[in-house]
Amino acid sequence: MKIMPCPLNGPRNISEFVCHGEVEIEPVPATASDRDWADYLFMLDNEAGVVREWWYHTPTSYWFIADRNTVTDEILRTYPTEELIERRGRPADFESKS
Repeated sequence: MKIMPCPLNGPRNISEFVCHGEVEIEPVPATASDRDWADYLFMLDNEAGVVREWWYHTPTSYWFIADRNTVTDEILRTYPTEELIERRGRPADFESKS
């Protein structure tokens, strides 16, 4: 059995969680072009190595972030979204791809 260290609920069976993909910066709606939205929605990096991902704990409806190695499937770190989000609602250590 694989265990996911949930920041809210502690160690839980991985079957209680759903991965929702890489953390990406959403384009600014007022200024984003159709290409910006298409890139955001459909063009994933899909890199081998450590990736920052959105995860969801189904029983408690809790969203959090996990750093996971996609090669080994090892979960390196999990943490609440508050650690990543700035006051503006943008990830603190990500830069726009534009």
